[in-house]
Amino acid sequence: MTDVTPALAREAWRLAEPLHAMIYFVPEAQERYDALGIPVTAGYFASRGGVFGPVGPGPVVATFYNFEPGLVARALPAVWEIASPAAALAARLDAAGAALTRGLGDAVKSPEVAEAAELARRAAESATAYAEGRPLFAAHAGLDWPDEPHLKLWHAITLLREFRGDGHVAALLVAGVTGLQSIVLHAASGQANGRFLRASRGWSRERWAAEVAVLQERGLIDGEELSESGRELRARLEADTDRLAVPAYQVLGSEGCERLAELTRPFSRTLVKAGFLAAAAPPRK
Repeated sequence: MTDVTPALAREAWRLAEPLHAMIYFVPEAQERYDALGIPVTAGYFASRGGVFGPVGPGPVVATFYNFEPGLVARALPAVWEIASPAAALAARLDAAGAALTRGLGDAVKSPEVAEAAELARRAAESATAYAEGRPLFAAHAGLDWPDEPHLKLWHAITLLREFRGDGHVAALLVAGVTGLQSIVLHAASGQANGRFLRASRGWSRERWAAEVAVLQERGLIDGEELSESGRELRARLEADTDRLAVPAYQVLGSEGCERLAELTRPFSRTLVKAGFLAAAAPPRK
């Protein structure tokens, strides 16, 4: 038995997540992809999807879940003629280290970062016992661990993020929610910028509008916002995702989860306040 609840697992993930997610927005990442000759959009697919090796679009469309297939196909497998998966992954890790150093300064060498890294690593490594049905997590879990504490922390949070993400995809599949529908619902919740989600995932205005109509017919969207049924579905999806994430945190127990959250909260807050995740912010109302 474990004393780690879904709510506690969610909090441990939520407060650490910015330390990983900033890699999708910071200039350090694109600078390193540019150095390899990798185009802007392809850098994301190559650096995250590179864990599968020099694949075509299929595995990435399937596991990333909410991207327009044609967008992925324009990047893969062509990018592997420019740089290897190993080079793309190394560029992302180097960018993460540079960005964290810029954002946190001397704190990257602090005892708190080192302690958080060890806690997150314990959780990430223990999660490998529950890798079935979690392809992105399993692929990332096969990568070598970096030595420096701040990079170790970033890698561990990346693993925990992919573990949770694979579970979220499973919850969406069971609920009959497609990838495009998932981000339309997210935008309708008011928690994300719909224009950013649509453009960054490569969907046309027409496809987006058509999916809105489908969800309106299902009674999940009323106008441009979630209906009561839509809010209930979103709540169930999040509850299922939280529940499926619990196995990764069991090894820490409640005290370890609370300590991980306590340690990562100020670092994540620093990055968010500095605009490291600015592109992901919802629009002002």
